[in-house]
Amino acid sequence: MTVSIVVAIAENYAIGKNNQLLWHMPADLKHFKNITSGHTVIMGRKTYDSVGKPLPNRRNIIVTRQDIKIEGCEVVKSIEDALALCASEDEVFIVGGAEIYKLAMSKTDRIYLTIIHHSFDADTLFPEIDYMEWKETAREDHQPDERNKFPYSFITLERN
Repeated sequence: MTVSIVVAIAENYAIGKNNQLLWHMPADLKHFKNITSGHTVIMGRKTYDSVGKPLPNRRNIIVTRQDIKIEGCEVVKSIEDALALCASEDEVFIVGGAEIYKLAMSKTDRIYLTIIHHSFDADTLFPEIDYMEWKETAREDHQPDERNKFPYSFITLERN
């Protein structure tokens, strides 16, 4: 099983503020949907709360210490428990937030990274990437347009 992180970060590793995304980039939302549709997504409860509902056409696993049930989702206590539920799958996707990314980083084989070429004021950051551990296997650079305010890059990193 390949464990993949899907994340959009700013140049300063910012990913959120007040449990919300910092930008509205339709191209990145479409990219995220294309990558994750038909697969399992694993996220923390706060990320689930910010999305507000299970992501359609995906198996949703929520990691939380709380003893709760979430309709349309499987709820587990740890990243390890979430990954154990997915043992027979080809690829699973860690989709946030910061705490879950931090816990999953050492178990991750691939990162689908969107870099928004701008810095933002944030209270939530993605863990710093040690580029010595990763090799870039794909990259698409894009300029801003009428729907996407900032320049951005879609980058795929594979663990060395």
